Amino acid sequence: MKAGSRARAGIRAVRSSPTGLVAVGIIAIMAILAVIGPVVWGTAASRIDVVSAFAGPSAHHPFGTDRLGENIFLRVLAASRTSLSLAALAAAIGLGIGIPLGAIPSVMGRRVQRSAAAVINGLIAFPGILLALFVNTVIGVGATGAVIGLGTALVPTFARLAQTMSAKVAGLDYVTAARLVGVGRARLVRRHILPNVAEPLLITGAMSLGWSLLGLSALSFLGLGVRPPGYDWGSLLADGLTYVYENPLAALGPGLFIVVASLGFNLLGESISAIASGAAGDRQKRAVTRGRRPVTVVAGPSDGRPALAEPGASPVLKVADLSVTFNTRGGSFTPVKNVSFDVREGEILGLVGESGSGKTMTALALCQLVPYPGVTRHGELAICGKDIRTVPRTEVQHYLGSGMAMVFQDPTNSLNPALRIGTQMAEVAQVHAGTSKAGGLARAAKRLSSVQIASPEFRLAQYPHQLSGGMRQRVAIAMSLMADAKVIIADEPTTALDVSVQHEILRLLRRVNEESGAAILFISHDLAVIASLCDRVLVMYAGQLVEELAASRLQTGPSHPYTRALLRCVPTMSTDRSHPLPAIGGNPPRGDGISTGCPFAPRCERADSRCRQENPVLTGQQGSDRVACWHPYTAADELVSSPG
Repeated sequence: MKAGSRARAGIRAVRSSPTGLVAVGIIAIMAILAVIGPVVWGTAASRIDVVSAFAGPSAHHPFGTDRLGENIFLRVLAASRTSLSLAALAAAIGLGIGIPLGAIPSVMGRRVQRSAAAVINGLIAFPGILLALFVNTVIGVGATGAVIGLGTALVPTFARLAQTMSAKVAGLDYVTAARLVGVGRARLVRRHILPNVAEPLLITGAMSLGWSLLGLSALSFLGLGVRPPGYDWGSLLADGLTYVYENPLAALGPGLFIVVASLGFNLLGESISAIASGAAGDRQKRAVTRGRRPVTVVAGPSDGRPALAEPGASPVLKVADLSVTFNTRGGSFTPVKNVSFDVREGEILGLVGESGSGKTMTALALCQLVPYPGVTRHGELAICGKDIRTVPRTEVQHYLGSGMAMVFQDPTNSLNPALRIGTQMAEVAQVHAGTSKAGGLARAAKRLSSVQIASPEFRLAQYPHQLSGGMRQRVAIAMSLMADAKVIIADEPTTALDVSVQHEILRLLRRVNEESGAAILFISHDLAVIASLCDRVLVMYAGQLVEELAASRLQTGPSHPYTRALLRCVPTMSTDRSHPLPAIGGNPPRGDGISTGCPFAPRCERADSRCRQENPVLTGQQGSDRVACWHPYTAADELVSSPG
């Protein structure tokens, strides 16, 4: 849907809502008064007629006259521009300072985030009206001081809202993917964060106009705002109160305009909120409906497993002693411990383990995207033979983005909902290859075709919510190919999809591997998927690699008791359904304590005193296989995949 179409749809939605219709009607009338008020009634409103001073309401003076005989009704109409424009200016100051103060730290370092949070917390703790009075007094009594004071008082509201919403968005997969690509901080905020927090900010902005109008009127009422010979609704209200018992409309008239205008802005904010909620529901329904439609899939390669990468092939990714530690007030937690492996050119390497074993954290550490307060330490971390320790710090993320790409688990969160598919894909080529937007879109269309998406030009113009889950994951895979990455990290890319779509995505990954030559690090907890797709397998437990073996050996008999325990939990066609599915007893260690023994020992049927006292290291077995176990299984030991 184009921007113009969305705007027209929004206008129709407002007009169809009684609340929205009232709000638009009030604001339209006030806007007209602000434009024509001083021009049409300004001269007459300033005409002095002492003889008619303090006259009561009449057909010629609906609100009566003041001490100089000036027509109060005309003065209220002429004051519309001053009152509304100053209120809008104060709201703009609050927006212009508060939003950057809250949003920008979400893409900065932790120290900047803490400093910004301290400033925002300090401002929030100070009552808004007192802050406005303080700033007004410091700058000076008058319209300028009142506007700046009110704008400053609104800054904490917008800053806290922007901070909260931006922090939530900054942790989503599509922002992480943009960081990995090497998108700069300013572009992250402008294109990936602010568009996705625009709705609550827009709603609050609309309501802040009403708050600003009330605040400005209050300051003028106290004599701190607009000063004579100027006047606004607040100063007219103050003047009218001096003789309210003789002529109540002298005060009620300006007060009525203040209340009605403020009510209009608040109703507009509520209408925008209701329309946004309804539109989100409609988008979800449309997405579900589209998800039921059949997806056109071009015939892929054979379902047979690809040939194993040559053992002598050079590694495109080499990792040594990779560790991740989180230091908190409650203690230290290490989810990844001294992990070392390499990914060879053109191979698919599987990384498998229970939930919480450290698989995803390992992937984030490879991309240098571990969230605070995590600290990543490693020895060699080389892509295509170049160690990132030799790359200047300012260029590390760009280098990683050109050599690695990541496909996340949930395709809904891995694409920016506020940007078109084409815009997101073209951004990768623009950042890394320096191509124009048109060149990036042309490249994106080719990549969509390569992942079997029909009508790629049409899909480029769509938003993520207009695609089914399987198609969104195809787009994510196509995006990973935009920079010709040598290594694609696929973090459980099929978990959020139904079975039939899972099969299509697995075939697609295999096809991408064969045609592009990119190596794939495939992360999953599903051993059946790992066995059918991968060349080699890494088994992870409690943040450590406990076994490395060829995928073919998963069927003939792995060496580590944990790997065998995982296999026994996989149901097969011969599994006796009268028995419950087997499970591994006990729980994995939390990783926040000091353990000297094997982490799997408390759950292992082969564990002895040595296992509980000494932690084994990966040791070479047959071929290139390695296992970290004091009592590994041998080929002679029978493998039982399931009971019964």
